[in-house]
Amino acid sequence: MPVTNVPAAAADAALRDVAEAAPAFSPLYRQIQALLTRSLQAGEWRPGEAIPSEVDLAARFKVSQGTVRKAIDALADDNLLVRRQGKGTFVATHGEQHIQFRFLRLTADDGSRTGAARRFIDCRRVRASAEVARALGLRSGDMVVQVQRLLSFRGRPVVFDDIWLPGGPFKGLTAERLSGYEGPMYQLFEAEFGVRMIRAEEKIRAVAAEAVAARWLEVAEGSPLLSVERLSLSYGERPVEWRRGLYDTRHHHYRNELN
Repeated sequence: MPVTNVPAAAADAALRDVAEAAPAFSPLYRQIQALLTRSLQAGEWRPGEAIPSEVDLAARFKVSQGTVRKAIDALADDNLLVRRQGKGTFVATHGEQHIQFRFLRLTADDGSRTGAARRFIDCRRVRASAEVARALGLRSGDMVVQVQRLLSFRGRPVVFDDIWLPGGPFKGLTAERLSGYEGPMYQLFEAEFGVRMIRAEEKIRAVAAEAVAARWLEVAEGSPLLSVERLSLSYGERPVEWRRGLYDTRHHHYRNELN
């Protein structure tokens, strides 16, 4: 496809970027997908902002509009972009309703999805233990932010979270800022700290409630709980959060969808 309104030097640079974005055997749309992801990571388009049109992106990368459309479709499937009919394509945010529930898989036994009431118990900067450092790709003793949070549904405490964040990207995070922000916590992270959670890996096991969790969840010590360990990653597979959530599943269950 001929390039229009694109200087020759810029077109050549775009072609070099395409060649470097992914292995040569990758389909062309995957290479464009990698380039768009690189632009998202660099902050060229911020969460909530519209990206250029398919026509403009096709000219920028010297590919067909259909190739760009396939790349955007793939990014929308990964919840990095969102299409809005008649308005264009936008960088997804954690304020999107479907993305919020993507990271909270807890459902009431009656099927209802009521919002959670949050209580931030603690937020402090501490030295990373060997376990936390290993999970976050840090050195033992590096500074991290530890957050303890309680989620309640219909007035009943259901989730007790222990969350660790790398200290550098989250400098200035306090319990007051967390408590004062009305939107989802991940939306705060991307809006005020420039950290976007792209995907997560989870490990789930049954455990017995220890004293601290039992007190906050208002259950007896030794009661069965569901332990959900989550490692959240940003662009470039960079770990940016490690948490252990303890779930009281007497009236809720963990729900997943498999494709």
